[in-house]
This record gives sequence, structure tokens and C-alpha cells, in this order.
Amino acid sequence: MRKILAISLAVLGAVAALTFITDYLVLRVRLAAKTTTYGSVNVQSYYAIPHKNGKTEFDFQPPQSQTCVHSLLPHMGFSPCWYLVKHPEQKIKI
Repeated sequence: MRKILAISLAVLGAVAALTFITDYLVLRVRLAAKTTTYGSVNVQSYYAIPHKNGKTEFDFQPPQSQTCVHSLLPHMGFSPCWYLVKHPEQKIKI
């Protein structure tokens, strides 16, 4: 049973590593070919400020354009565009 679990974990790790490497290489090829690698999504940020009485104050910021990358996973310090489109509100806890 332990041998099956160890093999399963090794295969899962290899698949995860292969997915990340493939996604990164596709992104680098897109950069070299000068195709649409980066995108932009309007994001609404707000601060969640807790008070001593247990209530939370929300301070909304104006919408800002955030750079994203057209890939499956985050690369080069940018979030994937598909994720930002699905999550346009970003909560910042203080």
C-alpha cells in the first residue's frame, strides 16, 4: 500500500512539474513571437479595516487596470488573466 502511495505522489509531482514547465515554455515562445502575452483587467481594490468593537470598515479604492499574463499559471510576477476576470474584486486586510 505504501509503495502505491509513493508512486502516486511521484506521478502527481511529475505531472505538476511538467504542467508548470510546459506553461512557462509556451509563454516564452509567445514572448519571442511577439504575440498577445500580456493583458489588462480592471480590478476593484478595497481595504477591510477591523475595529475594536468587532465591526469592519470597508474603504473602496477607484478601479485600476492591472496587468496580467495569458497563461494557465502565474508567471513573471503577474496573475493569470482568466483568474483576474473571475475575481475582479481584491480585498486587502489591514
